[in-house]
Amino acid sequence: MMNTEWIERGERVFAGTYTRFPVAMMRGEGCRLWDADGKEYLDFLAGIAVCALGHCHPAITNAIRTQANELVHVSNLFYTKPQIELAELLIDNSFADRVFFANSGAEANEAAIKLARIHSAPGKFEIISLLGSFHGRTLATVAATGQPRFHQGFEPMPAGFIHAEFGDIAAIEALIGPQTCAILCEPLQGESGVRPLDTDYLQKIRALCDQHGLLLIFDEVQTGLGRTGTLFAHEQLGVTPDIMTLAKALGNGLPISAMLAREEVAAALKPGTHASTFGGNPVAAAAATEVLRTLLAPNFLDSVQEKGAYFSAQLEQLAQKYPRWATGVRGRGLLLGLMLSEEGICRGADMVNQMFAKGAIINFAGNRVLRFAPPLIVSKNEIDRIIEILNEVLAEPA
Repeated sequence: MMNTEWIERGERVFAGTYTRFPVAMMRGEGCRLWDADGKEYLDFLAGIAVCALGHCHPAITNAIRTQANELVHVSNLFYTKPQIELAELLIDNSFADRVFFANSGAEANEAAIKLARIHSAPGKFEIISLLGSFHGRTLATVAATGQPRFHQGFEPMPAGFIHAEFGDIAAIEALIGPQTCAILCEPLQGESGVRPLDTDYLQKIRALCDQHGLLLIFDEVQTGLGRTGTLFAHEQLGVTPDIMTLAKALGNGLPISAMLAREEVAAALKPGTHASTFGGNPVAAAAATEVLRTLLAPNFLDSVQEKGAYFSAQLEQLAQKYPRWATGVRGRGLLLGLMLSEEGICRGADMVNQMFAKGAIINFAGNRVLRFAPPLIVSKNEIDRIIEILNEVLAEPA
């Protein structure tokens, strides 16, 4: 069947929640995808930072096959080997002492919100997050998200979430009150346009939490697991949270997420306080274990930093070459944004479509940057190719 036939079938049955590219993807390998018509694409979005080891990574595929032949699901009424091994890897390589597994970033953030509330003293339930943040699509995580456009149509939002101006520590301090229990933020905002939070700002947030007895929650759903060049983005910033959430890259495409916390905080969760039927199921956990082992292999994260620096330099050259459209580059590791000028912003969505027509997949984040989040296994030759395609697009008249 061709793309048009698959699209017609999909349009008849799907809820209209997505604006999809007009193709049906059928196969993937490494940084490449092929649609139903056989056209090849260079994927520099990786399922929105999910397929960190590329499509159909042999070791991940083997782990999935092996585990599917042994045990697929028994629920969290039992212990399973893959889940225990994954939890041990996460704890051994992070600040945390305890892990809760779920299925998505939103679910991990829901778990973090509930933990922050149940751990805190009675009457302390309010969580401060940042304008421009994105924390998920459930009602609580939408309420925590500092972008009003995601709230529209779903009001009233659940109580207990307030938003501070991005980058303004005084604005956060002014919002802290007797009901505040935590501050929630991403070390680098992805969905609102690849906006890093600088080290001094995060250190001051940590200091405010310590001063007022608040929990610090880092949403590393997009930034974690090697994306910025270290296993977790906060490791580069000298700031340690009390709770951290992970998802996206954890299963390299299989749905799995994790909420990690220090012992004294996690102790507030008792049997019956929170649960997930599918959370950490054996097949997803086996895949995630292999993901972590690969990320932790010698020199892997060093290579991400090296390739990220190379890619950033190439993008910066394009920004200098086409000042009409671009103003610079921001991000860390292999989560990068080409910042567009006011004129470029008007053309941003068209640029993404032009790239797609030329066989390259990126996206327009926050209506302000072209976002690049390629698989971490991307080669310099593939980076060079995406730069060539982007150069062609930027050279074209508006």
